[in-house]
Amino acid sequence: MALRIPKSTLPQLFKEGYKFSQGVDEAVLRNIEAAHELSEIVRTSFGPNGRNKMVINHLEKLFVTNDAATIIRELDVIHPAAKLLVMASQQQEAEMGDATNYVVILCGELLRKAEYLLTMGLHPSEIVQGYEIARDKAMEILESLTVSTVTDLKSEKSLLLPIKSAIAAKQYGHEELLANLVVKAVLNVMPKNPKDFSVDAIRVVKVMGSSLYESAVVNGMVFGREPEGNIHKASQAKVAIFTCPLDIAQTETKGTVLIHNAKEMLNFTKDEEKHVEKIFKELADANVKVIVTGGGVGELALHYLNRFGIMVVKVLSKFDLRRLCRVTGATALARIGVPTAEEMGECDIVETVEIGGDRVTVFRQEKDEKSKTTTIVIRGATQNHLDDIERAIDDGVNVVKALTKDQRLVPGAGATEMELNKRLMEVGDKTPGLNQHAIKKFAEALEIFPRTLCENAGMDATEVLSRLYAAHFSSSDNSAAIGVDVENDHDGTLDAVKHDILDVMTAKYWGTKLATDTALTVLRVDQIIMSKPAGGPKPPKSQGHWDED
Repeated sequence: MALRIPKSTLPQLFKEGYKFSQGVDEAVLRNIEAAHELSEIVRTSFGPNGRNKMVINHLEKLFVTNDAATIIRELDVIHPAAKLLVMASQQQEAEMGDATNYVVILCGELLRKAEYLLTMGLHPSEIVQGYEIARDKAMEILESLTVSTVTDLKSEKSLLLPIKSAIAAKQYGHEELLANLVVKAVLNVMPKNPKDFSVDAIRVVKVMGSSLYESAVVNGMVFGREPEGNIHKASQAKVAIFTCPLDIAQTETKGTVLIHNAKEMLNFTKDEEKHVEKIFKELADANVKVIVTGGGVGELALHYLNRFGIMVVKVLSKFDLRRLCRVTGATALARIGVPTAEEMGECDIVETVEIGGDRVTVFRQEKDEKSKTTTIVIRGATQNHLDDIERAIDDGVNVVKALTKDQRLVPGAGATEMELNKRLMEVGDKTPGLNQHAIKKFAEALEIFPRTLCENAGMDATEVLSRLYAAHFSSSDNSAAIGVDVENDHDGTLDAVKHDILDVMTAKYWGTKLATDTALTVLRVDQIIMSKPAGGPKPPKSQGHWDED
């Protein structure tokens, strides 16, 4: 009989302090648990009745939002499997700008269904195989579920529907108002070829006070502050943009000056004044009417700017300075001096306007062929509310960006997922072997979306889902468009197409793809090896001051 050698936990290979976990129980199921926990956090924020989360990040900044992208970004997730989920959702945000929640929820649910299959004795690779078949099939089916196409990206009516659905998921009740603002802003900057549409051309400025209904679209770039000097308007102006402060350069060392008599005392600041006057006179001679600076403006400089009739605007964000360079065609200079003709920008109108008691500065280009920017000025009571509305508007603008790539729309309100569920179940029934179990579980996982919509709206999910199943398995013409009615007028279901609840097909396409790929990555892991974290021992958490002992 052979001698049984006890299996060591790889002590010779690595330094002390390494942690190992391997096998289905230790590695796979733990990863699934972590990923599922993360998806449960954001699941309650899904859909028009999604609840808000209060997240306080490591800098103690407070976020009150139901936007999954923000929640996930501000949570400091350290579990490696949950991190994969975070990366997938960030990729969706970068790709589509919307449907981040879709990715996290679907991935969490796919893994939970896989957990059941694992406990039933299937091998991870069999589940992976089945999920891959189901994913490819789901992509095919999704293409056939399109109900309409946005033919004209310059028409207000056709853009309103998909934008309204996206905004309703974030700001339910205000979707009409916000969708109109977004459409107006988008049409202001829509280029001749819609494929060139840039999300960056639409900016949001938040002005506290008043109500959301006072929000407006301003054609141009808006800065929430007044100009520094006395000049508040300039038209057909040449613009010079500086990143440095408009002030006398301070020397690094301290200088000591010995003054002998009163005359020297009087002449002491004269040279300095002459130097400053020379700089701004040269700018005035070069026909510069507006100066934008990224730093401060000295008092002496301001005196001469007012004297020469030059308007000066302070813009503290370097990103806004860059955008302004693009709008005016100027180059940002790092030193004070006269810009060359190429470095100077032009702006048709720079003026100060009053928006609800707050005075703001607007840079506006009147001619169409110039680079255009539109700003949506939103009003509201609290900073958190304004931030949340900005996120909803951002989603609306990203819907237009997605539509420039692919104009197809599918029914919303969980109808698409229910139809996918039905068709994938049929595929599972026809598939021989062990793959059919994974395909059916993939189909079941899609049921999470209509279920979540019901739960978040306080409806009886089981009852509404049984009605949805009945509607989708009936052979009526509109069976594929029956979704959840969160207003619950009649039996909790509605025809999503008739009620104008439409989603962008590509967002669902990429969401399904990214969620499945992440779930597969987690399922393929069979061993976790963690090295000892760097850094010495943690200081003792004693009561009182750390230095007392």
